[in-house]
Amino acid sequence: MKTIRRLIYGEVLVAVAFVAVSFLGLFFFFDFVDELQAVGKNNGQYQLKHALIFVLLLVPSHLYELMPISVLIGTIFVMARLAQSSEFTILRTSGLGPTMALRNLMGLGLAFVVLTFAVGDYLSPLCDRYGQLLKSRYMGQITVGQTGAWLRERQPERSYAVNVTTLTPEGNPRGIRIFEFNNDGQWVALTKAEVGLLDHENAWELQKVERDELVRSKTASTLNRSYRDTWTWPTGITSEMVSVALLKPDRMGTIDLFQYIRHLSENGQSTQRFEIEFWKKVFYPLSCLVMVVLALPFAYLHFRSGNIASYVFGGVLAGISFFLLNNVFSYVGNLNSWAPWFAAAAPGLLYSMASLAAFGWLVLRQ
Repeated sequence: MKTIRRLIYGEVLVAVAFVAVSFLGLFFFFDFVDELQAVGKNNGQYQLKHALIFVLLLVPSHLYELMPISVLIGTIFVMARLAQSSEFTILRTSGLGPTMALRNLMGLGLAFVVLTFAVGDYLSPLCDRYGQLLKSRYMGQITVGQTGAWLRERQPERSYAVNVTTLTPEGNPRGIRIFEFNNDGQWVALTKAEVGLLDHENAWELQKVERDELVRSKTASTLNRSYRDTWTWPTGITSEMVSVALLKPDRMGTIDLFQYIRHLSENGQSTQRFEIEFWKKVFYPLSCLVMVVLALPFAYLHFRSGNIASYVFGGVLAGISFFLLNNVFSYVGNLNSWAPWFAAAAPGLLYSMASLAAFGWLVLRQ
């Protein structure tokens, strides 16, 4: 059985690696051609080498996105080729039963799950962050829309609405406005700062601060304005929370996204969209198992009277439909307020059941 496992694992690994490298090369070419338009901008500071480095830093994100479809295409090709050459039939007569074949492929699928999780949760967010900071350093600041990003935070005696216009090349917020309210919902103060340094734990070090504070009394209210070079604002808002507000939530790691969801929940903000993204981050690596199960029935087909390419193409279309359905369920679940875990897991469960049903039918038929 070790010999059979080495044969199948070796064939699948080589095929998956070839498909992944081919896709990555194609995406690298498209990204690089697209990035060439930005070369020479910002008074020539953004050069060709910077564009090349930026595109290279996008490779882990593409690998994370392409891993399940690469597993599907590679595994389908190997299973179909083994069936066409009757090698899989020989393996079956040598004692490779359906349950054992499924168990062996599931073991390989778990290895792909771990690899996909590691790339998507650690390598990809790190490279994306460095890529954005690199581009902002030579192209300008990172911004979104006309008003920037808005965040909220509740503290025991105050609540805050924070507006961040841009991120500096170092990843610190710039163009900060902090609206402060008391427990009765009355406006108390407005703090403006040019830059905020997030090096301090549970605090922002604001620089070039202008603070307008309303002092209420029974007879009259007074607006006091003060200026400070620096001011420490205690807060639980982290740099990752600012980044996800300005960028995309799928660029965060699973733990960072969970902390951001908890922060939104504690401050009475909607978390539906981010919870769906969180569960997608959890279930997306498991789609490699779905792809392996989807590919296994191809080993039980007969290819002598048909063309193997058509079967592989059909399997690829099935994989593409899985990813389309995965995205559709995310949007539909967000619009209809479905349970986030259900919106993220439903496509995988549906395709797994369909694959196992096809696998069982082919085994029983033969």
